[in-house]
Amino acid sequence: MIYVFKNSHLTNVQTQVRISMNSNPPEADPAIRVLVKGFSFWYGMHQVLRNIDLKVPDRHVTAIIGPSGCGKSTFLRSLNRMNDMIGDIRMEGEILIDGQNIVSSATDVVALRQKVGMVFQQPNPFPKSIFENVAYGLRINGLASSPAEREERVELALRQAALWDDVKDRLHKSALGLSGGEQQRLCIARALAVRPGILLMDEPASSLDPISTAKIEELISELKKEYTIVIVTHNMQQAARISDYTAFFLQGEVIEFATTPEIFTTPADRRTEAYITGRFG
Repeated sequence: MIYVFKNSHLTNVQTQVRISMNSNPPEADPAIRVLVKGFSFWYGMHQVLRNIDLKVPDRHVTAIIGPSGCGKSTFLRSLNRMNDMIGDIRMEGEILIDGQNIVSSATDVVALRQKVGMVFQQPNPFPKSIFENVAYGLRINGLASSPAEREERVELALRQAALWDDVKDRLHKSALGLSGGEQQRLCIARALAVRPGILLMDEPASSLDPISTAKIEELISELKKEYTIVIVTHNMQQAARISDYTAFFLQGEVIEFATTPEIFTTPADRRTEAYITGRFG
């Protein structure tokens, strides 16, 4: 389905933004997997996120959009406490995942990161074999009771990442020999091997060619059948193609959150409209 959005606020210029939307709209009242309430975040004295309220639906794709420096990636990394590695940070508010507040100092961050996997902007395979890359999380967390189970879980993860047929005959060769798109799918398989319920993706296709990007987008559409996915992207067309819900961030705040068709066709806030039609950002 093609939607046409006309920007009536530009003088003497009429801008049309054509966006391919998902053919199937998201369900009306999906279950909520992540509930964010009054969440704020500081790096030292610098406040990056301000009083974030957000509901992330289970087994859907939620896109986080907004200009550079608006707090998108910081928010994404807060969902599995990846920001803890930086040091000199402070958080307030709640992020409830399956009813548990992960902002609490009592949170087991190792267990959290098994539940909430992450894929980064640049593919980051380890200098190991393809098999050992996927098996890494299984080994360090003791998640496979036998070599046979480990092999089964590696194969399943590679199949889920749509990579098995490409690599099944070279599992013990270096992962660094894969193409950029294959490396990114390998990183997705590595995240899936530990069986998370939630998958975070920070611009996972921004460094890839169009063919590899299309494969990643197709993969995301398949994975949402089993996983809750939150993706940060600067690409408006990508957000429109693959997400069910979209949150627009600006200067550390959530300006608007709605279904993706609503955000791109009938935004409720003028700032959202200005951003998606290219007036800034």
